[in-house]
Amino acid sequence: MPTHTTGSFAFADWQEKVVAESADGPKLATAVATNHFTGGIEATGTSCAYTIVHTAGGPGPAGGFTGHELVTGTVGGRRGSFVLAEHGTFDGDGTVRCTFEVVPGSATGELAGLRGTGGFTAVHGEPSVPYAFDYEPG
Repeated sequence: MPTHTTGSFAFADWQEKVVAESADGPKLATAVATNHFTGGIEATGTSCAYTIVHTAGGPGPAGGFTGHELVTGTVGGRRGSFVLAEHGTFDGDGTVRCTFEVVPGSATGELAGLRGTGGFTAVHGEPSVPYAFDYEPG
């Protein structure tokens, strides 16, 4: 039976680069980011890599993204690292919705065999983002 945990994370760095765009449509970008997690996941300085699609919509930017985040720290007091595969959308009002899943076979150390899924909803400008994570230790 999975363990349910919650916490929050904060962005420590975000660097985005446009790689292609059309004059009247979407643009593609890549981004690298660093996050700090507290709560059920404790990790400082994660490494994220995203591919982003920016589209038109609403008063602000809208679109979607996919990416991976390397997390090194603890889950439920067990130490190791694992990779989260992330998929999400963002809309014109500044809301980001994301689901994530532990990449099978990516967990190391005391976390070897870790399985889990989770997600978050972030509002642009908020300093901390709450997340939920359901996991089974290895």
